[in-house]
Formats: sequence, C-alpha cells, structure tokens
Amino acid sequence: MKKILIIMLAIGLSLISAACADNEKTQGSGIPEETPQAETVDRDAGEEQKNDNNEEENATIKMTLKINGEEVKVEWEDNESVRALADIAGKGPITIDTSLYGGFEQVGGLGTTLPSNDVDTTTEPGDIVLYSSSNIVVFFGTNTWAYTRLGHIEDKSKDELRDMLGSNNVVLTITSAEQ
Repeated sequence: MKKILIIMLAIGLSLISAACADNEKTQGSGIPEETPQAETVDRDAGEEQKNDNNEEENATIKMTLKINGEEVKVEWEDNESVRALADIAGKGPITIDTSLYGGFEQVGGLGTTLPSNDVDTTTEPGDIVLYSSSNIVVFFGTNTWAYTRLGHIEDKSKDELRDMLGSNNVVLTITSAEQ
C-alpha cells in the first residue's frame, strides 16, 4: 500500500511540475519583447569624424626602430600600447637589450609596463609584439601565443631578418620621429 501511495504521489508531483513549466512558457511568450529603437546617424559626418581622429592618432605614432644601429621601416599598429610606447619614446630613446629565444625571436624587457590587449596570434617574420605587458619581441620566425601587436618591419625579407636577429643578442633602439 505504501508503494502505491508513493508512486501516485511521484506521478502527481511530476504532472504538477510539468503543468507549471508549460504555464511559464505560455506566459513568457505572450509578452512582447522590447526592441531597441533604431538610431539615425549621419554616416558621412561620422566617417569624416572617424578619419580626422585616425589622422590625429596616427600623427602621434611616429617612431623609428633601429636594430644594432640599423634603422628599419616599421608599420606601427594603431592601439593603446603603441601610443604608450610613443609617449615614452617622446621623452628620450628607449634602448632594449634583447636575447635570442627559441630560434625564432629576440626578446627584451622594456623596464616598464605598457597597456596590453593580448590575443592569440600566429606571428610572421618581422612582427613586433608586446609580451606580458613589459617585453618587446621581434620575430624572424613564427610562433603562436597571446601577444599584443605593436608593428611589423616592412623593409626586410625573411632572410634579412634572420641575418639581423638570428645569431646573436641584439640592441633595439626606439626613438620618437620628432627627436
């Protein structure tokens, strides 16, 4: 008798909970969701404003990079990390003693931290990245890790980069273009 009573009680509870769940679904679907109002934007004015801002920001990102005294052409990224690096370089040259690491990169400490926005990245020869907010890495090979992109050396081939970076420790010098 107890078994029958327990079974009936379990069946009853199951039916009640199923009915409540159906009731919640029905009530929820009867209420219309609010949709955000479309915002009207003057696209031409917005683009013009955006272009003006980019020109101003790019104007502040003018730095030179020398590897063991040889200047290389760098296309710097437009991000918070590069702007912070440019601010430091504007106060005087930044000299970074780097060490060969892993057979594909040179790594050196900045002596300070920069804002970072690390994302999983597969690097290419010539890439310049920020690692752990305080290290500059220049690649002559490839690697995949979480970095913040700083720039890319534009005027050297893979072989030239290997010759410059691949056999010894090097000294990087970053200066503001206005110096």
